[in-house]
Amino acid sequence: MIRYIRRAAAFCLLLLVALLVNAARVQLFEADELDDNPANRRNTIARYDQPRGNILVDGRAVTGNRETGEHLSFERTYLHGPLYAPVTGYASQTYGTTLIEHAEDSVLSGTDSLLAPLPFWNEFTRGRQPGGDVVTTVRASVQQAAYDGLSGRRGAVAALDPSTGEILALVSTPSYDPERLSGTGSSVTDAWARLNASTSLPMLNRAIRQTYPPGSTFKIVTAAAALDSRAVTDADAPTDTPSPYVLPGTRTTLPDEASGCEKASLADAIRISCNTVMAHLGVRVGLEEMVEAAERFGFNDTGLRVPSGVAKSNFDTEMSEDQLAQSSIGQFDTTATPLQMAMVASAVANGGDLRRPHLVDRVTTNDGDTVRQEGSRPYERAMSPSTAVQLQRMMVDVVENGTGSNAAIDGVKVGGKTGTAQHGIDNSGLPYAWFISWAQAPGSGRPAVAVAVVVEDASADRADISGGGSAAPIARAVMEAALEEE
Repeated sequence: MIRYIRRAAAFCLLLLVALLVNAARVQLFEADELDDNPANRRNTIARYDQPRGNILVDGRAVTGNRETGEHLSFERTYLHGPLYAPVTGYASQTYGTTLIEHAEDSVLSGTDSLLAPLPFWNEFTRGRQPGGDVVTTVRASVQQAAYDGLSGRRGAVAALDPSTGEILALVSTPSYDPERLSGTGSSVTDAWARLNASTSLPMLNRAIRQTYPPGSTFKIVTAAAALDSRAVTDADAPTDTPSPYVLPGTRTTLPDEASGCEKASLADAIRISCNTVMAHLGVRVGLEEMVEAAERFGFNDTGLRVPSGVAKSNFDTEMSEDQLAQSSIGQFDTTATPLQMAMVASAVANGGDLRRPHLVDRVTTNDGDTVRQEGSRPYERAMSPSTAVQLQRMMVDVVENGTGSNAAIDGVKVGGKTGTAQHGIDNSGLPYAWFISWAQAPGSGRPAVAVAVVVEDASADRADISGGGSAAPIARAVMEAALEEE
């Protein structure tokens, strides 16, 4: 009898060991797979059982949390949602996260190890801390000025501090209220369907995710390449460019909308925006050096993050000479985000030193202790300091005596460049109006702001007037707001 009891006990012990081994196997090797199983709602419930940390502008939260009284205890709220949607993105219980809400999700949700009291604390406890806060570089008054300036028209504004790379404003219109997507249920799915069906694409972040032909604003890049490569040694000397200009290897003529472009100097070509001179100079510089110059400003960079990903601004690396001529005036396949063109203006204003653009200043715990500081970082030396000085003079001349007079601010040094980009089949679409600019306060040793504005639905009588008439006043309002912050 005792023998049978011993066998039964041994068998039970074996079963217990097998049970323990299986439990260990599940915990060690299958835990992640089970955690990620869509049928497992524990992670989702745990994710929303505490408030998310906040996103701050000028030290004030532009996000919040609301108790739902349901299994998913807290859902996201937004203060001035449409104004800051291109910065915050959305945090939706149904559709996930975008922009800062996505890029800094581990901080905002409290799972980031930076927030833990001890190293590896979260990994050991499989827990999380109260959500941390993300302090942005955005200035509320600058953001508001850009948003009001666009007045709901399709377009975007990006504004940078040239000396630090801080993004002071990032606006895209028409916009949307991300709070409508925060929760669950039919109201959220209906809002999602309406937003995605809208022809105005309100959820498209035009400032960093949409590229446009930059038109004549790209002439600043071509001018920098011409001066740095010594294709032009005297910016005020006449060139040998005819008007109209026959594109190399073709019978196609490139006209000038402005008068006075026949053999115009580089400085005059920038001031009145001569297509012929700048296209000819692009060919003289050559493809290799034009590509190198464009890439120093950020074109063709597929890895730029602010911290959200930025669409690649394009300058082709293989082209015929006639295509290069068109690309050198911001047409053909050349495309740019508004942020990219703000980087162009920023590099000129900052003496050729382009700082890496960033939207997050620092990350803090729920108690306000800083756990990560972004700071200013170099991006590229976009041009030589002497070239930057010459381009500063030319851009100031555009505002004081050329097509950018609508951006002038009394007593302030302002440089700018207008642009009109044709698009559509046979250029049948309304031109995109561009304006890039920078401003420096009197007595200041550094520029205060660099701005790029694009308005999609502008009308134009001739090239560049649209940029001066539609986009330049918006840029002026943004610059004025930034100068008041100085």
